[in-house]
Amino acid sequence: MPQPTPKTPSLYTVVGDNLVIVDLNPRSGNRPPGPYRRLFAVPGARAFTAGNLLARIPMGMFSVSAVVMIAGTRDSYALAGAVTATGLAATAVVAPWVARLVDRYGQARIAVPATLLAALGSLSLVLCVHHGAPAWTLFASYAATATTPNLGGMSRARWAHLLKGDDEGLHTAVSFEQAVDELCFMLGPVLAAFLCGVFFPEAGTLTGVLLLVTGMLLFATQRSTEPPVTGRTTARAETPLRAPGMPPLLAACLAMGVMFGAMEVVTIAYADAQGHPAAAGPVLGLQAAGSFVAGLLYGAVRPAGPAADRYP
Repeated sequence: MPQPTPKTPSLYTVVGDNLVIVDLNPRSGNRPPGPYRRLFAVPGARAFTAGNLLARIPMGMFSVSAVVMIAGTRDSYALAGAVTATGLAATAVVAPWVARLVDRYGQARIAVPATLLAALGSLSLVLCVHHGAPAWTLFASYAATATTPNLGGMSRARWAHLLKGDDEGLHTAVSFEQAVDELCFMLGPVLAAFLCGVFFPEAGTLTGVLLLVTGMLLFATQRSTEPPVTGRTTARAETPLRAPGMPPLLAACLAMGVMFGAMEVVTIAYADAQGHPAAAGPVLGLQAAGSFVAGLLYGAVRPAGPAADRYP
């Protein structure tokens, strides 16, 4: 006789002459699991996400901490903004090189030493600010933090490896990663402003270094979900600038980067001028909170049509 088809995720097993269906989702009744529950049912997903999230929180802390620390000791928001802008420019140059090494030799092998080098740059910045070193040392120290690996990119690469062939699952994963980015920029400024305001100006940067190194080490130990290395290719790769659709995408990202970078410095300076410097963190956090919620909602919606049509 034909056997019944289960309506929920099930495991089939044979007991004697009977086929027994074991419900793997008994608490949800006939309702299938949601997209995020299915996403984190993937083996190893929770472990690497936890380490990656811990390491990404400082991404929203470092620039705010640097601005507060430098402006507070040198009494110049112009200098603080110039130092952080130099770090962003250095990242634009160094990040693709680090990413290429990660693809070629593996995440754990490259990301850990690159993170330690960036952490040394942050510690150097703290020492230079604390001891009143010349201004050029601030620029050099912050530029050294450009070796920080693209944590979000490495996490997305793991999802793409684990969910190969599952377009809906990958849509949810990418949306979740974007929401995590916003979560980090929501929590980071608040935490940085609190630490720098309540304790001492260097507290935000020092805490960020601790979180970054700890999270990266936890992330790197999850070798079972690490995507395979691509190795060195003999064919000459086409530059991304010439890839179809890439120039307008880069232009849009550049415009957004300028806006977000300027908004951090201007918000902190304005809050300080009003006599409420600690308010800058919550204001920046609220901005990121809207994007965080939007990212989660977008990931829960079934994608319609190709990404090229959804982007506009």
